[in-house]
Amino acid sequence: MEVSSQWVKVNSQDFEFDAYLAMPETAGIYPGVIVIQEIFGVNKHIQEVTDKLASEGYIAIAPAIYQRQAPGFAVGYSEKETKQGREYKVKTQAKELLADIQACIVYLYSQPQVKQSGVGTIGFCFGGHVAYLAATLADVTAIASFYGAQIATWCPGENEPTINRTKNITGRIYTFFGTEDPLIPNEQTEQIEQALIQHNVDHQVFRYEGATHGFMCDYRPQSYNSDAAQDAWKKVLDLFSQL
Repeated sequence: MEVSSQWVKVNSQDFEFDAYLAMPETAGIYPGVIVIQEIFGVNKHIQEVTDKLASEGYIAIAPAIYQRQAPGFAVGYSEKETKQGREYKVKTQAKELLADIQACIVYLYSQPQVKQSGVGTIGFCFGGHVAYLAATLADVTAIASFYGAQIATWCPGENEPTINRTKNITGRIYTFFGTEDPLIPNEQTEQIEQALIQHNVDHQVFRYEGATHGFMCDYRPQSYNSDAAQDAWKKVLDLFSQL
């Protein structure tokens, strides 16, 4: 499908933030999907993922989740940029992140072309962690969480880790990990899977042998894994086909 895209403003609890919106040009009613950035902001990679989902028949929106700290932040993958992105990450608050995702849901539902029966979320890196958090929202019915670090050990601005919220997930969640990811020990992947099983969450955990952190991002040649990325994307489309 041909796609049109634009930057829009979304209101969240008296706070306005930017979001990148992409949708099919063909008239119709489409499911909504929220794309959650890495620590590098809504950069070219995240915009391309958003456009790609729109080309598959979704109305996709990528919120700038660092807007409170760094409006317009969108960078590459250098050591300096990575350091800055991580500094912003640790200053985020779960309650604000959830409010912003909920605001995106409200925005999507306000669009006449969007189905009103649940939305999907997909997130990468820190966005994978935020997608796991967002899975606790009632309207989020399909979740793709890619290599979300620290789910088992930390939650932005909270005392208990995000994994403790697993019991509140009501949708279907797919999680994706590389077995060689230095930021996510395999035992933490196992902890996440066991939590999903314990709380009877509809889920699948995908482990890619030899893949490392960021294996979906072709802007990161040191970590991109085309075989893993292609297989994972097929699984994402399978997941979102239920929307």
